[in-house]
Order: sequence, then C-alpha cells, then structure tokens
Amino acid sequence: MMIKKKRITAALMALGLGAVTMFSQFPVSAAEETAQNTDAAAQTADPSVVVTNGIDGWPQASDISSAAAIVMETSTNTVLYSKNADQPLYPASAVKIMTCLVALENSSLDEQVTMTATGVSGVTDGGANISSQLDEVFTMEECLYAIMVASANDIALQVAEHVGGSVDAFVQIMNTRAQELGCTNTVFTNPTGLPDENQHITAHDMALIMEAAMANDTFRTIAATTSYTLPATNVSGGERVLTNNFTMINSTSDGYYKPCIGGKEGYTEASGSTLVCEASKNNMKLVCIVLNGASGVTDDEAIALLNYGFDNFAPLTIADDDFNRLSGGTVIAPNGATEDNLTTEDTSSDGQITRQYYFGGTPVGTAILEDAEQQTNDAAVTGQKNMEAAQAYSASHTTAPYYIIGAIGAAFLLFFLFLMIKVIKS
Repeated sequence: MMIKKKRITAALMALGLGAVTMFSQFPVSAAEETAQNTDAAAQTADPSVVVTNGIDGWPQASDISSAAAIVMETSTNTVLYSKNADQPLYPASAVKIMTCLVALENSSLDEQVTMTATGVSGVTDGGANISSQLDEVFTMEECLYAIMVASANDIALQVAEHVGGSVDAFVQIMNTRAQELGCTNTVFTNPTGLPDENQHITAHDMALIMEAAMANDTFRTIAATTSYTLPATNVSGGERVLTNNFTMINSTSDGYYKPCIGGKEGYTEASGSTLVCEASKNNMKLVCIVLNGASGVTDDEAIALLNYGFDNFAPLTIADDDFNRLSGGTVIAPNGATEDNLTTEDTSSDGQITRQYYFGGTPVGTAILEDAEQQTNDAAVTGQKNMEAAQAYSASHTTAPYYIIGAIGAAFLLFFLFLMIKVIKS
C-alpha cells in the first residue's frame, strides 16, 4: 500500500546556487586553485547532460569534460550531481575496489596466499605488478595493500584464485555482490580491470560499490595509504616499498584534496582515465566517481565536483514531533531548505512505515516509523481475544453467565472505590 503525503511546499529563499568551474584542462593546477575556481561564474550545464540541474530549486552546476560522473552522499544515497551516471563504460582498475571488498568479506587478513602460475601470469600481462614469483607467500593483508597501493595485477589474480578457487568463480562472486549492492548495469569479467569488451560499469553502480567498500574499516585504512612496505618473503631478497599514485591523498601532489579519505585512479586506452574516491567534510561523506576522462584531468574534475557538493548542500534533520521514528530522519538538501520544501511518500509493511523524503521530486533521505494505526489494530485484536478467553474461562468454571460474574465484579469494584473515597475525605 502506497500512501503519498505532501507537505506544504514553499519557495526556497536565499539558496546558494554557486556554479562550479570544471573546464580546467591543466593537470598541474593545485587543488587550492581548483577550490577557488568553484565560486567563479561558469556556464550552467544543460539539464539533459547534467540531469541534476533539471531538479526544481537544485543548485546549478557546470559540465565536465569526462564522459560520466556522479557525486552521492553516503548516509542517504542522495545523488547531488549526475552526468551520464547510468551509461555503461569501461572501469579500468576501479575494478580492484570490488576485488578487495570481496576478498575482505570472504577471507581473513592473516591467511597465507601462495603465488601460482595464475598470479605470476599477471607480471607479464601488460599491467601494473610487484614482480611476484612462483611459490612466493604473502599474507592476505599484504596482498590487499599491493592491490590498492600498487594496483598489482599479479596479486589481484592470485587473491581471486585463493578466495574463489578459480578466477572465474571469484568473478562470479563479484557479480553477485554487485547485484546485492543494487548495481543494475555492471558486469565483471576479471579482477584486475584490464580491457575486456564485456566488462563494464556505470558511475552510479561504482558509487554503490565504493560506499560499501569504505564502510569496511580495513578497506578504508588501505584506501588512504600513500606508501606501504612489503616485508621480505620466502622468495624475495628484501623489502618492497609500494607507492600509491592516487594524487588526491598525496599531500605533495598538485591534485591533493585534504577532505579525501580514500580512493583509486586507473587508466587504459579503452577506459580513459577513471577516478573513484570518498571525501568527508561539513558533517557529510561524499562518494565521487569520474569515468572516461582525459589523463591528468579527472582529479581536478573530482575536486570541483566535491566542492560543489560540500558548498551547496547540508544535512537537514526532520523534527520528530508527529511520529515515533525508529531510524533515519536526516535528509541531504540544498543550503537554506527546510522541512516545508519536502514531500513524502509512505510505504507500510510489517508494522513499520518507510517514509521517503523528496526535494523537487528527487529522493533525499528516508526514515523508518512505527505504524501507530497497525499497533492500535493489533491491540484491539489482542483485547478481543483476551475477552473471549475470559468468557470461555467463566463459562467453564461457574454456572452463572459471564455477564453476571462481570456485573458482580463491577459492583464490588464500585463499592471498594466508594469506601476509599470516604476514607480519604475523612
């Protein structure tokens, strides 16, 4: 049963509709310069391209050069910015985020992973690797750092075989997990992200995967690591120092963005530049995905998109004065918005109501409420059953009808109350 409940809609006053500047093609520009440019006057993107610009009262943003992008707030899954977010594109090594998530969910960090011919084949497949050797042994934790920090294809392949029994079986787990997370147009064919015409993902699906990965404490730590030292193994002659090329977490990089708490970049000729990250600021966590961009540009574009999100939106907590809220109740809305600017839609199920909040027709948050009407009905049914049980008990234990017993009891109660009143007055 769907019950649509509209609140009074008022005009939004004094909203900051600052457009973002996103056309920089210079990868050497500093993050601070990018942040300053976000307040400059810029061309507002066509709503047919940046579809969030078509939401009534939504802060307007400009276009970027990359083919697709999304900015999503993680606690409500509110989409703040969307450009071709459902277009299937090649993911490149962003695939390794799902590889690590599946490994974390299906293994322990202290497991011993032994390199076989499967993994070692990744040393010569044309991608990044750590020059692993046959029969070399790593812990699973070391493997995950190698995958995320060094983007090591050899280790990704070996982890897949170790966890899944075979690479193909592991890839099937990846696809199943993607469906569980709500992905609708994602197909994985390998755990590395190397080009395959059948492997694709959308910006929106990648945002859901990144959100799930960053909810894992271990992954979040690994994704924020700029350098990691692999200790000597049973085969290697010494330590390996792995360096992360993800610019947004590297404080010495021109693409450094202080609010960024983790992410990954990738590139192949087929995919172009891809970037996945999460940032935290102003009591919000935002996931940003940029796909099919020019090399050296996607970090600047991601910074501009994140600044757009942090500068123009804020959490809004709905008052809990007309219902008993069990969870939720916070929405992400444009600066200056109030509860009067929202509409709601309720769905009742199993004694609870799921209330979806909308701003300009777009979902911005949910709350789970007690279904008071259902509880009242349940109480009435219980009361009726109790009365019937009492009647049945009276009928089986006395020859007097239950209503006579009830009348006698009521009379006794009234007499007792009368005596109490007299005592109190005296």
